[in-house]
Amino acid sequence: MKLLLVLPLIIPLTAAGLSLLVWRSRVAQRAVGLIGMAALFVVAVLLLSAVMKHGICATQVGDWPAPFGITLVADTFSALMVLLAATIGLAVTVYSVGAMDPQRESFGYYPLLCVLLMGVCGAFLTGDLFNLYVWFEVMLIASFVLLVLGGERPQMEGAIKYVTLNLVSSAILLSAVGIVYGLTGTLNMADLAGRLRQIEMEDAGQGSFVTAVAMMFLVAFGIKAAAFPLFFWLPASYHTPPAAVSAVFAGLLTKVGVYGLIRVFTLLFVHDIGFTHGLIALIGCVTMVTGVLGAAAQNEFRRILSFHIVSQIGYMILALGMFTGAALAGAVFFIMHNIIAKSCLFLVSGVAHRIRGTYELSRLGGLYRDYPFLAVLFFIPAMALAGIPPLSGFFAKLAIIKAGLDIQEYVLVATALLVGILTLFSMTKIWAEAFWKSAPQEVDHQPATTAPRAAGYDRATRIMLIPVIFLAAMTVLAGVGAEPLLGLFSRAADELLDTTRYIRVVLEVRS
Repeated sequence: MKLLLVLPLIIPLTAAGLSLLVWRSRVAQRAVGLIGMAALFVVAVLLLSAVMKHGICATQVGDWPAPFGITLVADTFSALMVLLAATIGLAVTVYSVGAMDPQRESFGYYPLLCVLLMGVCGAFLTGDLFNLYVWFEVMLIASFVLLVLGGERPQMEGAIKYVTLNLVSSAILLSAVGIVYGLTGTLNMADLAGRLRQIEMEDAGQGSFVTAVAMMFLVAFGIKAAAFPLFFWLPASYHTPPAAVSAVFAGLLTKVGVYGLIRVFTLLFVHDIGFTHGLIALIGCVTMVTGVLGAAAQNEFRRILSFHIVSQIGYMILALGMFTGAALAGAVFFIMHNIIAKSCLFLVSGVAHRIRGTYELSRLGGLYRDYPFLAVLFFIPAMALAGIPPLSGFFAKLAIIKAGLDIQEYVLVATALLVGILTLFSMTKIWAEAFWKSAPQEVDHQPATTAPRAAGYDRATRIMLIPVIFLAAMTVLAGVGAEPLLGLFSRAADELLDTTRYIRVVLEVRS
């Protein structure tokens, strides 16, 4: 059982090391990457199954007792996030076999992808604030190198914005962690939960100080999650690397920031719910609106999708701000839906780019006539993102909207519905330009990045379609099986709201 907590870190680290040992062989690197991601997926399934059967589990690395040692802990929420990370990691690795160019593969693409997944899983499983910061930095380093791998000018421009804002976020996060340690003498999150409550009970004047620290965490995780107003780094950078890299970034990196927000504002900073969570809900609303309006103004496939990452993050933050069991269950449902659908859409954009040689909507067209199956694979996650029944996005949004109606937050509900309509507009814009209209007979003077291909799928494109089919099918199945899934997400929400078992399991475990 406790081995399952360590394996999501050991497996990608081992795969990265083995990939470096076979540096000169691209085929061997692919094989190691695929085997590593497949093993991570299997372990993630076993971990979630164990948590569902036995409840929250924890272990102390090195046999140091909590709160002094390094704690790894998995509740339903974190185990589910590890499974989603492993799913996207496996899908992107399979996609990369067909899509990634030899130059990037030769310069360490697969080891970097494995290190990135290790950082993501570490962030989901850590029970310690400082180690949460450490795993964020592991992700930042790996993602930065993946972003600039290839050295193209747009990549470098996007990477500068990406790394600058994320380094600012890391500095704020580390400062907040230091202040918390100075205030409480501990960084174990389970131990912190009790000590912060004790500080407020003993000295009411410290409550405002704790709120100020909470705002530092809100800013730090908000930047990493691409929340308003510091989200502009995301649409400026996520459209610059290859589609496989964009997909793993879109599916996972911002969700780690959302995970950090949900974890600290359900476990640690619950002393001033009226102010902090009200502010979080407001930020969620503004993030939704600004993101979807930015998407509506774009005319490039991946830039539209990048702005929609921002918009969809708003739904998750809004649900956290509502801070009810139903809202948090909706937030977890929405995170799962968005990770799958958004990654699928970015992978579809890569297939379209391989076929037509461009991401510009004005120079795309005719894909529905020439590639009807690809059109279907785009249509499914696009309509899910817009919230069309019976797909996963409809039930995820419905859960959040219903939670808002239950607490009579009608303005929040109206905003969420309006953003859903504008999301549908953006998705139909891509559909009309890239798939429905006729292929342009003449293109402008700016050349495509690769030459258009004749109708039909070559071997590499067929490989790229395998994970797209898988993720699109998951989107459909998540909608069809929404009721049992909502039961799983409600369990995760109950554990987030009732933290007593989490605290007890972590502080009582000894090895």
